[in-house]
Amino acid sequence: MLKNRLALLAIVLWVVTIAVFAWFFVRGNTEAGTDGRNTVVLAASERNLILGEMRALLAASQQVVQGIQQGDMKRVAESARAVGMASAVDVNPALMAKLPVAFKSLGMSVHRDMDDLAQAADKGKSSAELLGMLSNTMSKCVGCHSGWQLKAVQ
Repeated sequence: MLKNRLALLAIVLWVVTIAVFAWFFVRGNTEAGTDGRNTVVLAASERNLILGEMRALLAASQQVVQGIQQGDMKRVAESARAVGMASAVDVNPALMAKLPVAFKSLGMSVHRDMDDLAQAADKGKSSAELLGMLSNTMSKCVGCHSGWQLKAVQ
């Protein structure tokens, strides 16, 4: 009888642990922002990492536009690929747990879009098609910055 109770207690604790983890995975470490956006609360180093990634995406987008303008599809592909999914694989799982699922999904979709853009440039898609793809991706950037802000805590 004691073994059954201990087994039941272990199962209940396991389920509670999984539920709490799932809650934080979906919600992340967030709070209401002061300007109507959701605030993701991070350590300063984590915030700097994410902002650095965003700057890299912006710089790559500028290189893509410049490559399209100059007709240099190799530059377009290389610039886009540099910030594709391969650049997002080494993110610390503890940091990922702090990010809400909507934020993570949007960020990962931007990295996938950049890989798609690189493939389209490799296949010789037209400048108009490439700019359209980049425009769609940039609308995700605008949406993210409109809905989220990052707060560093010590």
